[in-house]
Amino acid sequence: MKKYPIIGSHVSMNALEKYLIGSVKTAINDGANTFMIYTGPPQNSNRKPTSELNIEQMHEILKEHHLDPKDLVVHAPYIINISNPVSQSTWDFSVEFLKKEMQRCDDIGIEILVLHPGAFTKGDPNQALNKLIQGLNEVFKENYKTKIALETMSGKGTEVGINFDQLSFVLNQVEEKERLGICLDTCHMNDAGYDLNNWEAIKQEIDQKIGREKVLVFHLNDSKNPLNSHKDRHENIGYGTIGFDNLLKILWDEDFKEIPKILETPFVNEQSPYKAEIQDLLNKQWSDPFKNSK
Repeated sequence: MKKYPIIGSHVSMNALEKYLIGSVKTAINDGANTFMIYTGPPQNSNRKPTSELNIEQMHEILKEHHLDPKDLVVHAPYIINISNPVSQSTWDFSVEFLKKEMQRCDDIGIEILVLHPGAFTKGDPNQALNKLIQGLNEVFKENYKTKIALETMSGKGTEVGINFDQLSFVLNQVEEKERLGICLDTCHMNDAGYDLNNWEAIKQEIDQKIGREKVLVFHLNDSKNPLNSHKDRHENIGYGTIGFDNLLKILWDEDFKEIPKILETPFVNEQSPYKAEIQDLLNKQWSDPFKNSK
């Protein structure tokens, strides 16, 4: 029987820990019932063949611990920018590499791929959004099982996808609408100007402009910066400007009960914070877990 809420973190996948075996074991040790991974380094295109990642063993461990593979998430690498309207070579590379990432997700058996919408660099936002739609349409010509979740961005630099109006435009214009959703990142939303003290009002805007059914995953992060700062600097749960209570409210929101929530908070003294943060969130009580380190 599935346990709620569905919460986990971004975990590593490396040779030392036997790739996906280590990923799922780390999540279980942290008290999580989901996790997110990169399928390879986020800053380059070097990738191990999926046949070497111990996929079958990962699924055996998932089954043994009653974790649902449909709740798992992959994050696309940062080098993909299918919103780039000024460099055809960058756009072409990004589309082809995104196709490869989608295939890798299908191979692993993970059905949610979080993608940063990209940036317009020397173009303009409207050009970028149209290139994003064009790129998604090209990727969706292939028959992948995996869905793409466009991540809400903070608005730093020339990013797009920084508000629900931009995301709604993409969701409405893309051809394969059922294969596209969004990832709500709480730090990015705060830094883009969405006041999470007013969560019910934000939900109403999601309903009106996006559709609640389009929310495929949350990134649950506090923020080091104030509202509307456009900075994108994640903070540990309870130590930032969003605050523990607001993040707790989102985690336990019955309207998003089935949606996985992923922590991407910073390590503390080179140690993973996730076990302590998950425990606090599940206990609904902030314990100031890093009080001697912050």
